[in-house]
Amino acid sequence: MATGVRDGSLDPVELVEDALARAADAAELNAVVHLDVEGARKAAAAHDRTGALAGVPVLVKEIVEVEGLPYRCGSASMDELARKDAEVVLRLRAAGAIIVGLSHTHEFAYGCTGTSNRVGPCRNPHDPLRMTGGSSSGSAAAVAAGVVPLAIGTDTAGSVRIPAALCGVVGFKPSYDTIPADGVFPLSQSLDHVGVLTRTAADAAYALSALADVRSVDLAAPRLGVAANPEYGALGPWSDAFELVDVQLPDWSHSFTTAANLQGPEAVANHAARSQDRYQPDVQQRLREASAVQPADYARAQEDAVAIRRELDAVLQQVDAVLTPTVLTTAPLISEAATPDGGLEVRKQLLNNTRLANLTRHAAVSIPVPTDGLPVGLQIIAASNEKAAAVACWLSDRFEGQPGSTS
Repeated sequence: MATGVRDGSLDPVELVEDALARAADAAELNAVVHLDVEGARKAAAAHDRTGALAGVPVLVKEIVEVEGLPYRCGSASMDELARKDAEVVLRLRAAGAIIVGLSHTHEFAYGCTGTSNRVGPCRNPHDPLRMTGGSSSGSAAAVAAGVVPLAIGTDTAGSVRIPAALCGVVGFKPSYDTIPADGVFPLSQSLDHVGVLTRTAADAAYALSALADVRSVDLAAPRLGVAANPEYGALGPWSDAFELVDVQLPDWSHSFTTAANLQGPEAVANHAARSQDRYQPDVQQRLREASAVQPADYARAQEDAVAIRRELDAVLQQVDAVLTPTVLTTAPLISEAATPDGGLEVRKQLLNNTRLANLTRHAAVSIPVPTDGLPVGLQIIAASNEKAAAVACWLSDRFEGQPGSTS
């Protein structure tokens, strides 16, 4: 698309109008919470046809500041206008992208289902009765529905990769601070990452090259590890198509608890000065639970995170990437998030495999794999953004054309 804009074969005005029309057609999904019709049309009309993302329509997760647009973070407790562009927005504009609006988030990005927002739940394009996952819910749903080819999300415990897996798109969480989180409402500064959602692995790699100068590398035959830890679950039958070696990831329980003990106190601190009376019930409950983490547990988690990162570094010296299922379920029904425990069992299945890469700050990407039913995601964890991108593209090429392929 960007190439077409640069060479004159595609018109950015037409691309924006198409995106606006698709957003209207997909309104029932609740994926787009604000369309900047006037601003997008103005940017398209004045576009100079340059940039790596020339003329590409983009949605930005609503916890990311876009100057002059609503800044609500999915919460009824906020009704502000953003006063500046976040760093990722500045980079999008510099690369020639056109921001057409804001995408749905689980309130304050503090949830993995995408069901809690001031405007209601986000709905999965494959079945509107099912959840998208979260917290970058609208970004994944909008890309899956063809509204835009690129959307920006954030990922603190899996919030780019989980909805990508449930919606059948690619979600790339680059390594920590690859795209700075300046101008993003914080959940947990130790764990927050900014990422991209696209239809293909090649598009994700290209977007990161435009936003963060991530160089492409070729891996003719990558050496791939599969997590031997039973907690991560088994890969699907399609994994027989390439050679895998077993690797032992850091202890699952210790890693999961360490990440939770980092996230909780930081989330509590980020919301301490805010009135929480109008927060969604599940977010209020999560903050109450987080407040029980003791200062000694937080300090220990900071130390343990360094050790766990080194442990995973050692594993990733043996292989080009480690593979796991992204999540342990296909998209659950939205109603399953409304149980008295706040959908605890669903949340466990969604978060089980994704938290490690936030704790260790490694690159991780979810790509769709061949399936005859609801979308299924494969998680790739690698030592660098370049290796993660190369493995994602290599595997996507192997899946293309297989029965049930979504690539």
